[in-house]
Formats: sequence, C-alpha cells, structure tokens
Amino acid sequence: MNKLWISAGIELQDGADLNTVKSALNQLVADTVKEPGCIKFEILQQQDKPECFTLWECWVNDDALKAHFEAPHTVDFLENNYTKVNYIERLQMNTAA
Repeated sequence: MNKLWISAGIELQDGADLNTVKSALNQLVADTVKEPGCIKFEILQQQDKPECFTLWECWVNDDALKAHFEAPHTVDFLENNYTKVNYIERLQMNTAA
C-alpha cells in the first residue's frame, strides 16, 4: 500500500496573533511526530506571506491520518480556531508502472 502524503495550506484566522499561532504550530509538530503512523509532519511559513503556512505530512495510511485528527493535541489545536484551511491535497508518490 502506498504511503499517504498530504500538502495543506493554512493561514491565520482574522485577529489571531502570529506568535501565539507559531508557538501552537510548533507544539503540534512536536506532538504529531510522536504519533504511530506518522512518517513526516512539517510546517513551513511562507516568506512573502508570514500569516500563511504549508503543511507537509506523510502517513503510513489513511487510518493513521484519521487517528491524527482524533488525537488530543490535534483536537485542542483545532478547537482554538487559530487557522483556517485554504487547501488540502492528498498525494502519492509517482512511481513507474
């Protein structure tokens, strides 16, 4: 089975404090990389739009991603409404046939 890769674009909610959100995102990364099934979880800040971020994630499968959204640290982050999602791409490696 192919690994599940995710690319997602998020940005601050109106009125959110950038430093608070960056700290929360750093904690989300620290907690998420410890999850079973997480291969990679990185959050990058856009240089030309510091209020925007790109998430790069890799999971062993869709079940691992679903479990991520049920993890307490993910639920807590989402409940704080720090960011809004602009796009989510579900990707797979391009392999030869």
